[in-house]
Amino acid sequence: MTSSANPLLDFTDLPLFDRIRPEHVEPAITTLLAQAREAQARVTAPDFPAQWREVARTLDVATEQLGSAWGAVGHLKSVADTPELRAAYNAVLPQVSEFWTQLGADEALYAKYKAMDVATLTPAQQQAHKNAIRGFVLSGAELQGAARERYAAIQDRMAELTQKFSENALDATDAYAYLAGDDEVAGIPADALQAAREAAQADGKDGKAGYKFTLKLPSYLSVMQYAQSSALREKLYKAYVTRASEVAEGEGTKFDNTEIIREILALRHEESVLLGYADFATVSLVPKMAESPQQVVDFLRDLARRARPYAEQDLADLRAFGAEQLGIGDPQPWDWPYIGEKLKEARYSFSDQEVKPYFPEPKVLAGLFKIVETLFEVAIRRDEAPVWHPTVEFYRIERGGQLVGQFYLDPGARKGKRGGAWMDDVRTRWLRPDTGRLQTPVAHLVCNFSESVGGKPPLLTHDDVITLFHEFGHGLHHMLTQVDERDVSGISGVEWDAVELPSQFMENFCWEWEVLRHMTGHVETGEPLPRALYDKMLAAKNFQSGMQTLRQVEFSLYDMLLHSGREPRRDFMALLGQVRQEVAVLQSPAYSRTPHTFSHIFAGGYAAGYYSYKWAEVLSADAYAAFEETVDADGAHSPETGRRYRQAILEAGGSRPAMESFKAFRGREPSIDALLRHQGMA
Repeated sequence: MTSSANPLLDFTDLPLFDRIRPEHVEPAITTLLAQAREAQARVTAPDFPAQWREVARTLDVATEQLGSAWGAVGHLKSVADTPELRAAYNAVLPQVSEFWTQLGADEALYAKYKAMDVATLTPAQQQAHKNAIRGFVLSGAELQGAARERYAAIQDRMAELTQKFSENALDATDAYAYLAGDDEVAGIPADALQAAREAAQADGKDGKAGYKFTLKLPSYLSVMQYAQSSALREKLYKAYVTRASEVAEGEGTKFDNTEIIREILALRHEESVLLGYADFATVSLVPKMAESPQQVVDFLRDLARRARPYAEQDLADLRAFGAEQLGIGDPQPWDWPYIGEKLKEARYSFSDQEVKPYFPEPKVLAGLFKIVETLFEVAIRRDEAPVWHPTVEFYRIERGGQLVGQFYLDPGARKGKRGGAWMDDVRTRWLRPDTGRLQTPVAHLVCNFSESVGGKPPLLTHDDVITLFHEFGHGLHHMLTQVDERDVSGISGVEWDAVELPSQFMENFCWEWEVLRHMTGHVETGEPLPRALYDKMLAAKNFQSGMQTLRQVEFSLYDMLLHSGREPRRDFMALLGQVRQEVAVLQSPAYSRTPHTFSHIFAGGYAAGYYSYKWAEVLSADAYAAFEETVDADGAHSPETGRRYRQAILEAGGSRPAMESFKAFRGREPSIDALLRHQGMA
């Protein structure tokens, strides 16, 4: 297949997502791997100059093309998975993993970087060089002989295992469906029922009436929060919490991740020992802000201690309401979301379903764009690009008429698309060493909101709105950077426990009246969100915040302890039980298998790093407090504060340590006080 016929080999502009097919994957990746290996051989030759720009012009250009094509394939596998694409991806995954492993451990390349004259580099290049040297060490470049070979083998096997974990989690979620009858669905909102009815009809169930509920979150939560039938809630709850485990229902056990988890933990521990560290938790923190696993554990336990009184009160309120108002004297795990929703409705006289019609997706997007344009002095416009699904939209961001960045928006849940929400980079801002031209950044913004029903625009819950703002914050970090060095531009090179700062920072604006009134319009009448309803939402903002904080601490502490210690944890469920006993006020049933779909730590980049969410919340709350301090009498934000934040945090990217960027904006180190105040736990 010629390069002109293979869209994965076309680097003239944006990826040709509408043309990429499974049969393109192997020939393209094989070609690009060969080119990257050739570039690697050239720069590691003795006579090749040890100069940053020369290495970048030869090797970085080749590896960027490989990364771009492989990233496009991986993205399609996340948002439009098919058996054929998965097979094509898995066929070349070992070769790709092997290349990156041996590149990171290449002694000759490591020597070339060590020989560079750092004094000749720009500050951004110096930071990138420092990161590169650290990366070589963590990638085994200083290992020799059998240790080097074993390290490489571990990386190859880890790539296979994490991919299989992710596939099992997706397949287990997609495989389950329950067809409910009319007598089971009382209480479920009309839009959710219509979606379930249409899903059942689309399956062609021999013409039988019914409502198809799945474990995709929009469908699952509509049952858990609103279904009056405890039996229906129990059925879906048990299916959800046992996904991809040995206790899953029926044939669901074929997606069991138990042994995969054990092998991943064993290999991570072995890798850390090979690199000379006590455990994987210590390795994980080397490139992060936190200095040691113990510092993280202490931080989490301190947060748990502060939140516990509030969480205990949350639980007492739920128990009392369930018994007195709903007749649920002995609540079971599947009852808590239902009780919580009813308590919220009773206490604050509104429900998510009452709010939802005011958040049609187009109106929310317009409001999001307005606050971003106002705060950061940019303009967002529709743009054109090849896409993978008709519902995907493409936009450009400009400042002063100049292109700053672009992004794809893929908001809806559908079959073959993995759950959750995420931002990923398509390409990074880079003053290209091969052409001398500035390459502008492009991002993916992916969510899993309910699809449109009955010809109306999709309606978002307020939680969905928060999710959208969160991912857009990541996107702004990637797209508004002014750093020209690829490896520290945008989110590249930012410490993992600081990378959530801009995303969590954006969530705060979802609670501001001046923002909300411009981004809401009832789907039927166009009327903005009533002030009285907003006041109820604001009063409910910290509803169960104590319990929610402890839930996040539970995940974070479990993750850190799981990767700590002199031996890998084989009985990972027993450890989870111990952490729950220490932290949780609400215990989960013994059959619950949370780790088996904990993709953040077993198939994502958050292993021994899940604490980053809470760590970065401290940073983001304190950063937002600067905006609170400078708001005017009409509730409008200071353009100067927005400009300082953009320049100190967003534009700086990874070109300097995150603490330096934070102090450049705030004038001091972060304090936990703003976080506790924002969450009603001051």
